[in-house]
Amino acid sequence: MQTSTRLSPESRLGITDLRSQLRLLALLSLGITLVLGPWLWGFIRFCLSNDLYSHVVLMPVVTAYLVWQLNLNSVETGRPVRIWMALPLALALLGMGFWLWGNLGPMEDRMAAFALMYVGLIWTALLGSVGTALLKWVAFPFALLVFMIPFPVAVENGIEYLLQHGSAECAYWMFKLSGMTLFRDNLIFHLPGISMEVAPQCSGIRSTLVLFITSLVGGYLFLRRPRNRIILALAVIPLALLRNGFRVFVLGELCVRVDRNMINSWVHHQGGPIFFALSLIPFSLIVWLLMRSEKRA
Repeated sequence: MQTSTRLSPESRLGITDLRSQLRLLALLSLGITLVLGPWLWGFIRFCLSNDLYSHVVLMPVVTAYLVWQLNLNSVETGRPVRIWMALPLALALLGMGFWLWGNLGPMEDRMAAFALMYVGLIWTALLGSVGTALLKWVAFPFALLVFMIPFPVAVENGIEYLLQHGSAECAYWMFKLSGMTLFRDNLIFHLPGISMEVAPQCSGIRSTLVLFITSLVGGYLFLRRPRNRIILALAVIPLALLRNGFRVFVLGELCVRVDRNMINSWVHHQGGPIFFALSLIPFSLIVWLLMRSEKRA
């Protein structure tokens, strides 16, 4: 015999109230998007023309999916605390100021200011339409919208610098462990018959950013403990350095032991996705170990 469970009138009213809050949020977000539509289209074109920010168009889709798959039956009702709207609104106004009066700056900085304004307005609509109980459930999906904001040029250069030098250090120790004869001059490796430089383009900033976003979403979906989610996100940094260092190491070995013209081969110029896929192996292992530790607990 099958038994059916019926929600009480109070529970049905609560779910209806929650859905009405989400509908209001969707309408406000749609209105913001339509008002900024012409400039938003230019922003999307900029992101699609830049390999580092091609993921931006997917972030609203990820946010919408994570909110859509929520189980509202276990969420309590509550009223919005609209005083919290002041902070994201201030961020939106700050972004608007830099966007409107930052014509002399780089295009990346202007696009970052516009995205800050857009995301800030979406967050303002969120805090103005969603109650505190529901906000706890949708806070993370909407926090992912921060990855719609491109890095200002100074921030991008700083991240590239750290990844570039960290990857060079990893590659150096891989060469040493392999017994390769080399002389290192900062970012330049003098190998038998060829010299290689770890350029900014070799920093792997794009693949590192994608893997970091993946770690946040994966931790949210598969892990329960905040500590384990933080561990997974932080694990991306050493994985990124080891992946980039391994790529330099493999290229150097190929140039020395196979053919020095391998420096111009597809391994160098189009091999990034292969090494990114290899980094997913230890990343998946870390996820599995963290999930297993939670099951044991």
